[in-house]
Amino acid sequence: MRALGLAQRQGATQRHLPVRTRRQVAARTLLLKLERAGHIRLPPRQGPSPNGRRNRCPPPVVQAGEAIRGALRDLQPLQAGIVAPGSEDLRLFNGLLAHCHYLGHRNTVGENLRYLIRDRQGRPAACMLFGSAAWKCADRDTFIGWDRTVREHNLQYMTNNTRFLIPSWVQVPHLASHVLGLIARRIRSDWQVKYGHPVYALETFVDRSRFKGTCYRAANWMRLGATQGRTRNDRAHSIKAPIKDVYVYPLSKHFRQELCDDHS
Repeated sequence: MRALGLAQRQGATQRHLPVRTRRQVAARTLLLKLERAGHIRLPPRQGPSPNGRRNRCPPPVVQAGEAIRGALRDLQPLQAGIVAPGSEDLRLFNGLLAHCHYLGHRNTVGENLRYLIRDRQGRPAACMLFGSAAWKCADRDTFIGWDRTVREHNLQYMTNNTRFLIPSWVQVPHLASHVLGLIARRIRSDWQVKYGHPVYALETFVDRSRFKGTCYRAANWMRLGATQGRTRNDRAHSIKAPIKDVYVYPLSKHFRQELCDDHS
């Protein structure tokens, strides 16, 4: 019941769906994540999953041509395209994240944007996924000025960079920070077009055991602190998770006011 309650609160960010549907989707997603992490075992399916095709792991992406090396100027201008549902780019995007990102990738629940970044020759150079902001994060919430009520009401106006991948065969200095800046300049308007409301800030969580967060700092993201090595479902303090540095990037000068205003 606790897991279901958490999933229901997470579903509140999916405002474009009916309330009951949002809660059902969030609950199913949470249960699947807990099973994949080895914390629970679900009973066998009584029938085929309607999302079976989406949840199936994409085929591996085979590197086409030579590795991309050299100076950033040799790749410019970069083209950041929004990945459309059902497109060839979506299959490429899913394959890259599923097989080249250390966290993998299956599907995304709730509001999200996918970007595939190509160089001037049309070669894939990076991909980024933005999804629902973390339900709560003490350092972030203090920085913004959120209490629980305001956070729950305005969480949809912030988005989380949940995946950022530059494939191993792309070795170009300063590419990562340049891509971060490129997307930061356009994501607010892209979100407005897709969902009818803007986002006022970006967040991400960097696993400090794997990365230093250099590209985020170079792109002027602000490090606010670190997580406590717990998951959002760990009320018993028994599930260990990697400690992650918390980064935020404001998209407007008055982002605190915009994230705390009553938008109803």
